[in-house]
Formats: sequence, structure tokens, C-alpha cells
Amino acid sequence: MNLNPTQIIVLGAGYAGLMTALRLSGKTKDLNVRITLVDASSTFIQRPRLHHVATDQPVPQMAIRNLIQGTQVKFLEAWVSGVDPAALTWGHLISKFGATHRVFAPDWPGYGDSDRPEVNYSVPYYISILKEFIDALNIERPSIVGISMGGAIGLGFRLENPDRVNKLVLVDSYGLQDQAPAHKLSYLFVRIPLVYEFTWWSISRSRSMAAASLRGIFSDPDRVTDELVDLVFAELNKPKAGLPFRSFQMEEMGWNTMTTVYMDRLDEIRIPTLVVHGADDNLVPLKDAEEAHSRIRGSQFSILPDAGHWPQREKPGEFFELVSAFLNK
Repeated sequence: MNLNPTQIIVLGAGYAGLMTALRLSGKTKDLNVRITLVDASSTFIQRPRLHHVATDQPVPQMAIRNLIQGTQVKFLEAWVSGVDPAALTWGHLISKFGATHRVFAPDWPGYGDSDRPEVNYSVPYYISILKEFIDALNIERPSIVGISMGGAIGLGFRLENPDRVNKLVLVDSYGLQDQAPAHKLSYLFVRIPLVYEFTWWSISRSRSMAAASLRGIFSDPDRVTDELVDLVFAELNKPKAGLPFRSFQMEEMGWNTMTTVYMDRLDEIRIPTLVVHGADDNLVPLKDAEEAHSRIRGSQFSILPDAGHWPQREKPGEFFELVSAFLNK
């Protein structure tokens, strides 16, 4: 199915009033991935069911993970503390992007309204899901915008498929650092019996603890809104919440180093690339973003001051202008 402006229809509200459903006309290629409409309000790709929404322009407020302009798709991926519906990261920017872009919004397996299959969640697993998603929609050369885990997935997809990505935007990207903060303690935290489970149980039952955890990734904790806390707290209380993120940590965190580190391969990236980083990110070191920029030939680099791991939330206006200018060149 080739996507064009006449093949996507906005149908109404979805998750928390921020997601808008779509209907896809035509047929998809049979690649073990298919599009299925569910109660006329959401769309799933099967194996596993991958929930995503999309819209034509203009668009109302909704959650986004990727953007289409013409026949190009700009995927926007998000990740925060193991809970990951698109509304948490991109919902507040959709009306701005939607003025000139058509929107798609998939949730990764394990997050949002997608399935939570019993698999080993890892960057390679999500790269395979992204490939099937793009193949199912028959999208040619998307421009991928990835934040945190999404940055690693976008990088990995580009390295495995060098001719299939148009532009790349890495926002506070995972896949660059060789260690996590307090690395060995973090390694033990997800492996010592009952410690992770008790911590997750406690946060999922205390809105104030969930809010405190979210404020930890912001430069200015006062920018964490009640609406954002409500979205996170709702995700924390979904069935099997936390299990995919723990699985991801188990797969990606070795005793001495992270499993996925693309730094030594960045010279293979030969497409327009923008590296964006919050100056006060306490999860992904700024020095790694700076090194990534130096290794990616011709890349652009921008530091957003007074922003932490979620610059698109803390500095939404500056972030939008920066990314839009790059994508629209």
C-alpha cells in the first residue's frame, strides 16, 4: 500500500483523549504483518499487535510518534521509565507538527495499547518490529526521529538498512554511552529478587512517588504537570506494566558495559543527521552526544539549555522549531 493524502482518514479520539484513530484504505503486503481495524477507533499490526494511530492534516491534539510529509515518514519514538504510550512524549506537540505533516503514532510492544508479548525485549527486537511496521505500510526512506531508546532503534535500523532512511534525528539517544548511571548498582537492581518488583509495586500505587520519579528526568521539576503525572500513573497500573522495561534492562545491561553501543559505527552514518541533547540530562551524558556528533560526518548538533532527558517536554517551542527546520530542509 502506497500512502498518500487520500488514504488516511481521521476517525476520532483514542487514548486519554489525545490519540486520534485512522482507517487505512487499500491492502497491505503479506509480510507476517497486517493492519486490522478494531472497533473503528484504533489500528493494530499483528504479530504482536502493534497499536498505532495516524491522521491526515490538519490534526487535533493527539499523541504522535511519527510524521508523514508527502510519501516520507518521520518516525518519532519515545521512552520514559519503562512506560511508553506516545501521548506521554509527543501529545503536546501534535498540533504544531500536524499543521504541515500527516501523523502516524505506533506504541512499541510492551507499552501503551500494544501487546505485551512474553519475549526478550531488546534493541534488536525493536529494530525488527520497526522494519515490519515500515514494510507493512510500504514506506520508502522514512526520516527517523528517535528519543532515548528510540534513538538506539533508529540508529540500529539505519545501520542495518543503509538505503532505507532519509534523515536521522537523535534526541538524548540511548546506544551511545557504554555505561548507565551507577552502572553496577543498576545492574544489580534489576536482578536481585523482589527489589525491582517491590519498587515498581510501590511507584504504581503512589501517585506522589510516580511524580517524583518523573521529575528526576527533568531539569526543572516544576515543569512536570499534573496531566503528565496522570498519564504516567495510568500506564504504571496497566496489566504487566514494568515487565517489558525490566526485560529490556536485563538484555541491555551487562556487568561492565551496555549491550547496545553504536559509537564505533557512527562513521557509517552518511545521511543528514541532527543530534539534540538536553544540557542537564542525567541519564545520557552530554559528552557522549558531543562525541557522536564528531563521529557522524556532516551532522548538526544542538544543546538545549535548562533541559533534561525530555527536552521536547521542557523546551517544546525550541525543540519544535529546531527539529522542524531540520526535517523541512
